[in-house]
Amino acid sequence: LNCQVSVIVDARVEVSSVEKEVIEQMKQSVTDLMNTTTWTKDNFKAEERINCVLQIQIKTIPSLGNYTGYIQVQSSRPAFNSNYNSLLFNFQDDNLAFSYSRNVPLLFSANQYRDNLSSILAFYAYFIIGMDYDSYSLKGGSPYFLEAQQVVTNAQVSNTMGWRSGEPGKKNRFWLVDNMMQPMYEPLRECNYLYHRKGIDHLYDTKPEAKKEMYNALSKLSPVVLTRRNNVSILNFLTSKIQEFKNVLSDSELKEKTEFVNLLKKLDSANSTLYNTILN
Repeated sequence: LNCQVSVIVDARVEVSSVEKEVIEQMKQSVTDLMNTTTWTKDNFKAEERINCVLQIQIKTIPSLGNYTGYIQVQSSRPAFNSNYNSLLFNFQDDNLAFSYSRNVPLLFSANQYRDNLSSILAFYAYFIIGMDYDSYSLKGGSPYFLEAQQVVTNAQVSNTMGWRSGEPGKKNRFWLVDNMMQPMYEPLRECNYLYHRKGIDHLYDTKPEAKKEMYNALSKLSPVVLTRRNNVSILNFLTSKIQEFKNVLSDSELKEKTEFVNLLKKLDSANSTLYNTILN
């Protein structure tokens, strides 16, 4: 991974000079864990690493070394024959509560739950890699979604939120990766592959055909939405792409834009207003 990490403390939280030093060290530890851990058996050149961003937002510090807040996770992949990067994953995880001790190395163990922070980071590392591999080959990310699922399984011993099926909302780590491994959601994974490999990767040589492939890929989500409306994984995929839809369709005729917008509104009616901006 090529992960950019930031740690932001809410302006309303008083932070001592000691705490500032701990937070700075935490940022470096998180960066090291994400970028130096060998997450796959494949060999990556430096320029082939997956670009991703982690923003840890600290809202409260109940006591020295204990933190709560949320984490924003983004990843992207390059489009072939261009300098364009397509946003693959953009998710805000509101279930962030962890401890971090100064001068204690942040380590992840694949076989056991050590602490909440390293487990959350490992989960998103594997999930990011799974999404990336899925965008290049059909269901190519399965080994990494299985690894993420194992992190969830190991974390069942934790008493922190974000790891269990019974939590309210179905918008947590358990459901993110569970959806990816359920046969019912295979159209989402097929969409990820076709949208990027047949669409985004051909925008710079055969744009009209590439746009049709993107539309056809998105259409594959329709049967899932009929039975699982407001699913976190599908909504996350669509809302991550709104700016991309606008950019790609900026030179399209109104008819093509309207077809895209009608499909998107059918898939995600709650965000109809956002999709309507594509027509402007």
